[in-house]
Amino acid sequence: MTPLPKPHLLGVLAGLFLASGLIISTTLLTRTWLKVADAESISVTGSARRNVNSDLVVWRGSLTVESPTLLASQGVLGQQEAITRKFLTAQGVTNAQFHPVVIQRIQVRAGKQTGEADSETESPTTRFRLSRTIEVRSGDIDAVLSMDAKTSELVNQGIEFASSSPEFIWTKAGEAKIEMLADAARDARARAEQIVSQGGRSIARMRSAKMGVFQVTPLYSTQNTWDGMNDTTSREKTVTAVVNASYALQ
Repeated sequence: MTPLPKPHLLGVLAGLFLASGLIISTTLLTRTWLKVADAESISVTGSARRNVNSDLVVWRGSLTVESPTLLASQGVLGQQEAITRKFLTAQGVTNAQFHPVVIQRIQVRAGKQTGEADSETESPTTRFRLSRTIEVRSGDIDAVLSMDAKTSELVNQGIEFASSSPEFIWTKAGEAKIEMLADAARDARARAEQIVSQGGRSIARMRSAKMGVFQVTPLYSTQNTWDGMNDTTSREKTVTAVVNASYALQ
């Protein structure tokens, strides 16, 4: 015959069940409170976009010469600079900046000579390579692009000239940033109002707002970076401002 549970064991079991019930009840109440707290606010992201045209172009080209002596290299570079300046002036570019000359001393394996034991060894010769960068900054983008398309005329004259891709810049980004952030904040509020109205709630006040990254991308591009993008490859651009906002509900 199975012995009956002792009274003190029944008390212990009852206490355990009671404690478990209290823990479960506390957990449920906590979760319920969290849901209520979450429902007291809403966080949204607002944005503002604007399509713009660059108002400044930065163009760079370079001259390179190489001769057996430094004096000869300087002479050739001077001649090529004069031709280049004349070309730029003819194209309507009068504000070109010529950066300091960069001088490189290089060793060239020109040939071979016979060594003491009739072994062939290469005999290096010294040459001097000079290069100079030319930079043009202008608001007349069409004129600079037209000039860039004609730089082959310099090459045809025997000048070792190379140009890089123009950089297109929108200089009004700083001024527009404040306006666009305000537009993004209004967009965030409109989004929040539309969402909460579906549940019969309304916006009471803004609890917090944080400025997101400011993106300047090629026109209609979806590119972006976590720290903000400032495109210089495209003449036409799309500018995006973002605001992350939190609102109290009522």
